[in-house]
Amino acid sequence: MLSHVFVGITNFERAYAFYAPVMAALDQKLYFSSPSKPLAAWKPKDRPRPLFLIGSPANSEPATPGNGQMVALLAPNRSAVANVYAVALQHGGTCEGKPGLRPQYHINYYGAYFRDPDGNKLCVCCHDPE
Repeated sequence: MLSHVFVGITNFERAYAFYAPVMAALDQKLYFSSPSKPLAAWKPKDRPRPLFLIGSPANSEPATPGNGQMVALLAPNRSAVANVYAVALQHGGTCEGKPGLRPQYHINYYGAYFRDPDGNKLCVCCHDPE
């Protein structure tokens, strides 16, 4: 369903230092990185898409997080959710909700929420039973 997701950032080096380990923890491969643009993208190891990109907005205005916007990243299992969350916090992310079951979404929804250094809200989640 998704081709790519683009997240606006204000400082490429800081954002890359955050996203590179988060994407590695999700077993996503760096597709390209161009600090001079600034732009970077990750993809699944075995498929060309979806892409997850970070970069400066095309209109050259400062990147700002949207109210109510969130990108949810799929993890293969619950332990990966906890690991990605910990990696995110170790690399400048801030907590928006610790790893745990969220039965209000569905009985097996296990997720964690955090913000990147620019304030973009992210979720990492697993929908499978333990």
